[in-house]
Amino acid sequence: MGKNLRSQRRGRGTSPTYRSPSHRHPGLVTYPHLRGAGVVTDIFQAPGHTAPLARVRFDGQEVLMIACDGLSIGQPVTHGMPNVDRGNTLPLREIPEGTLVYNIEAMPGDGGKFVRAAGTQAVVVSQAERTVVQLPSGQFHSFHPDCRATIGAVAGAGRGDKPFTKAGKKWFSYRSFSKPAFTVRGVAMNPVDHPHGGGSHQHVGKPSTVGFDAPPGRKVGRMSPKPKRLKLKRRRS
Repeated sequence: MGKNLRSQRRGRGTSPTYRSPSHRHPGLVTYPHLRGAGVVTDIFQAPGHTAPLARVRFDGQEVLMIACDGLSIGQPVTHGMPNVDRGNTLPLREIPEGTLVYNIEAMPGDGGKFVRAAGTQAVVVSQAERTVVQLPSGQFHSFHPDCRATIGAVAGAGRGDKPFTKAGKKWFSYRSFSKPAFTVRGVAMNPVDHPHGGGSHQHVGKPSTVGFDAPPGRKVGRMSPKPKRLKLKRRRS
């Protein structure tokens, strides 16, 4: 009978195949709703994160944060206080231009969405009604001045220099990210398993573009371009 496509199986939750192993994750890495100073108690590598994490204790409350490059155990860090130093968190409006930052919030209070991968960093370019930040990709993005960010660069640079050496390690690594480590091409499958399967040689055999209204079992390959709508020009009388 064949099987469901990978895009159909993902996200159903009926099997742990496409579910990240939550018992291996230490907790949610986000900005706490507090203001004050804390101390780094531990720095460790967590599954599902490319960057190392740091445990910070604020007056009896322990929170997780993405470790910056050069952070050490016992180092004091502040949150919400006007202290522009490595590892401290404060709103973008209080960060001088030219400062390296990471873990930037998309909206005030969301806990950080941008620049979280290992070895990445962003630069505060200008301050005005909106704060302009240059992202690691080189693009310029404007943020609300109340969005929080951490001073410094994310630790773990050069993580791609060490090879996996075998397929099993890559499989377990991608398993923590809830992503497939390897992808089988549709043309390499049988006709019952994929619309691109079968044939005397590996070829699609039909137009590889599908429309937006195609059913889930047929929506494979490349999406067709959106239909161009001609703009009606008003005739000037």
